[in-house]
Amino acid sequence: KRVAVLLLLFGMNLSHAVNGKPPLSANTKWKEECGSCHVAYPPQMLTAENWQSLMSDLNKHFGSNAALDAHDNKVILDFLKRHAGSGERYSAASLRISDTPWFKREHHVISAQEWIHPEVKSRSNCSACHGKHVLGD
Repeated sequence: KRVAVLLLLFGMNLSHAVNGKPPLSANTKWKEECGSCHVAYPPQMLTAENWQSLMSDLNKHFGSNAALDAHDNKVILDFLKRHAGSGERYSAASLRISDTPWFKREHHVISAQEWIHPEVKSRSNCSACHGKHVLGD
């Protein structure tokens, strides 16, 4: 029984390693540009439509000018859209990941006081609780 479980786990890891897709963190341009100001949010946290809207107005990115040159913008947007989440649970009219139904469901147990703790400050500070590696790869 133990051998079967170990073989199953090994097989799952092997299939993940050979599925031909590099891990998300392999996209250095996305990590470099988006991660220079905040955590490079995993693309599956918003829909392709949300990413399109967000990336089309980077000169007004939540109060900051995060504009990129056209080539880098296209490279990052293509990556984000290719790995985007789908369905209502990942859609946010405000383009804030913290406004998606998924985020609200996953974080519903966190009190208002915890969000304003000096080490957390806001819902967008994922690394305060999750560390630098939000991707899990």
